[in-house]
Amino acid sequence: MTILDESALPERATIQDNTSEQRGSLGAALRAGAVFLLLGLMVVGFALAEPAFINISNLMSILQAVSVVAILGAGVTVTLAVGGFDLSIGAVAASSVMAASYAMIVWQLDAFATVPLVLAFGATIGLINAFLIVRLRVPDLLATLAVMFLLSGLQLIPTAGRSISTGLILPDGSKAAGAYDPAFLLIGRYSLSATLPVSVVLMALVALVLYVLTERTRIGRLLFATGGNEVATRLAGASPARLKTLAYVISGALASLGGIVIAARVGRGDVSSGGSLLMDAVAAALIGFAVLNLRRPNVLGTVVGAVFVGVLLNGLTMLNAPYYTQDFVKGAVLVGALALTYGLGRNGDR
Repeated sequence: MTILDESALPERATIQDNTSEQRGSLGAALRAGAVFLLLGLMVVGFALAEPAFINISNLMSILQAVSVVAILGAGVTVTLAVGGFDLSIGAVAASSVMAASYAMIVWQLDAFATVPLVLAFGATIGLINAFLIVRLRVPDLLATLAVMFLLSGLQLIPTAGRSISTGLILPDGSKAAGAYDPAFLLIGRYSLSATLPVSVVLMALVALVLYVLTERTRIGRLLFATGGNEVATRLAGASPARLKTLAYVISGALASLGGIVIAARVGRGDVSSGGSLLMDAVAAALIGFAVLNLRRPNVLGTVVGAVFVGVLLNGLTMLNAPYYTQDFVKGAVLVGALALTYGLGRNGDR
């Protein structure tokens, strides 16, 4: 007859509990660092396949290429924090490209007048979005979609659908006498110490300021509280309407900043600029949910998401992958990031 030693059961249970806790901690750590781990593996893999990938100039080129997407994605992140969504950012950025070009080519303004003017334009669009959403109670997707279409058509009217460059022929037949201010072009083309592009510095500054605002201040906590429970925000003595307005104004201003960088980089007001910026910025913001397993909008995650996609696309380009596969790759990365955040993460919490 087998005798069961009951005194050993609690000890065995404790060991099993400790093992489960260790596995859970390891799983949580892996989920939190998965994006960084994958990013590191990509860098190593591409560097081994193509040594030129790891060249400092190529790495800076990647950061420069994703800087605009990261800046716009940061704006999307702020609107997501308040439970909204800004579909107009791509159109605001494209319109800002045209506005900056028009200000210098037609109105003959310099960089110091053009930049504040364009930023004010973006902030004004943010106010219009907020008015539609907060005051008129239009759903955020519908309001920002309507503004997106409005801007897409409005930017074509002053030049009768033409792109803006030096020597532009205006609709009345006259010739524009202005030109791009060299100081303005430095924003998109100059590199500090011949290495670090100004646009990358702007991206870092935007990320730092918004990180501090959203993660380290009372306003940031209230922004997330608004997205989670507006009643709790009111009980905390804050106004959800004002917080939502702030979020959309920030989003509009950042979209205009992205348009300024594009205009300064290409030196031309191209009517087709900003075509893919919306989807790229949204993808970066959503990939950011998986960073550090936060499962919520966060600026650090958005920047990492933008860099992640930029590294992937740059590496594939250097390996001569067909250009038409890029959208598929972006989609696959986004699906993987969301599965990691909501699928594997949920299973690990059970």
